[in-house]
Amino acid sequence: MTANRNPRTASFVPVVQREIERMIGSGELTGGTRINESTLALKLGVSRGPIREACRTLEQLGLLRSELNRGFFVREISTKQALDIYDTRAGLFGLAGRLAASIITTHQLNGLDALIAEMDKAITASDIAAFYPLNNEFHLLLVEASDNAKLIELYPTLEAELHLFRRRGLILPGSMRVSNDEHRAIVDALRTADTTVAGRLMERHILAGKARFIRTLDQTSA
Repeated sequence: MTANRNPRTASFVPVVQREIERMIGSGELTGGTRINESTLALKLGVSRGPIREACRTLEQLGLLRSELNRGFFVREISTKQALDIYDTRAGLFGLAGRLAASIITTHQLNGLDALIAEMDKAITASDIAAFYPLNNEFHLLLVEASDNAKLIELYPTLEAELHLFRRRGLILPGSMRVSNDEHRAIVDALRTADTTVAGRLMERHILAGKARFIRTLDQTSA
C-alpha cells in the first residue's frame, strides 16, 4: 500500500519521473519503447522501487502503459488524438490566461521573465534539449497563476500526453524563436492585466503549436 511506502523510495520518485519525461520529450524514448527498469535504476543510482512508482504515476498521467509480466511502455497516441488534445489544451490555456491576468503577482511575472531569458539562451545555442523543459515549466507556471484548482489538476495530464508530439514542432527552423516571442507577448498582456488579450494570446499560442505539428506531418508525408 502507498501508506507503507519506504520514505527513501518516495523521495526518489519525482526525480525518476522527471527523468523519464525528459527522455520522452527529448526523443530518447519513443512511442512503444519499453522502460528498462534496470538500466534506468543504474543510470540514476536508485533501486528499481522508485522506477516502478514513477512509472505507475506516469501511467496514470497517460504517458506510459503497462502490460502484464512485461512492464511499462511509452504510450502511443494517434494523430487524431494528438490534434484533439491540442484543441482541448488551447481552450484551457485561454481560460488560464483570462483568470491569471487579473490576479497574477509580480513574483510570478518575474519568474516567467526569467524563464523567457533562459529560453533565449537555449535558442542562441540551438539547444532544443534545454529549451523544451523550460517551455514546459513556463506553461505550467502560467496555468498555476490562474489559481483554479481543477484547471491546475487537468492541464498536466494533457501536457504529458503530448510529449511525443510537441517537440517535433519545435524542431522546425525558427520555431523556438517564434514560440518565445509569443511567450513575451503573453507576459506583456498579463502584466497589463488585460484579461481578453491574455486569454486570446494564450489560446493562439497552443493553436500555433498545433499548426507547427501539422507542418511536420505534411513534411513526413511529402
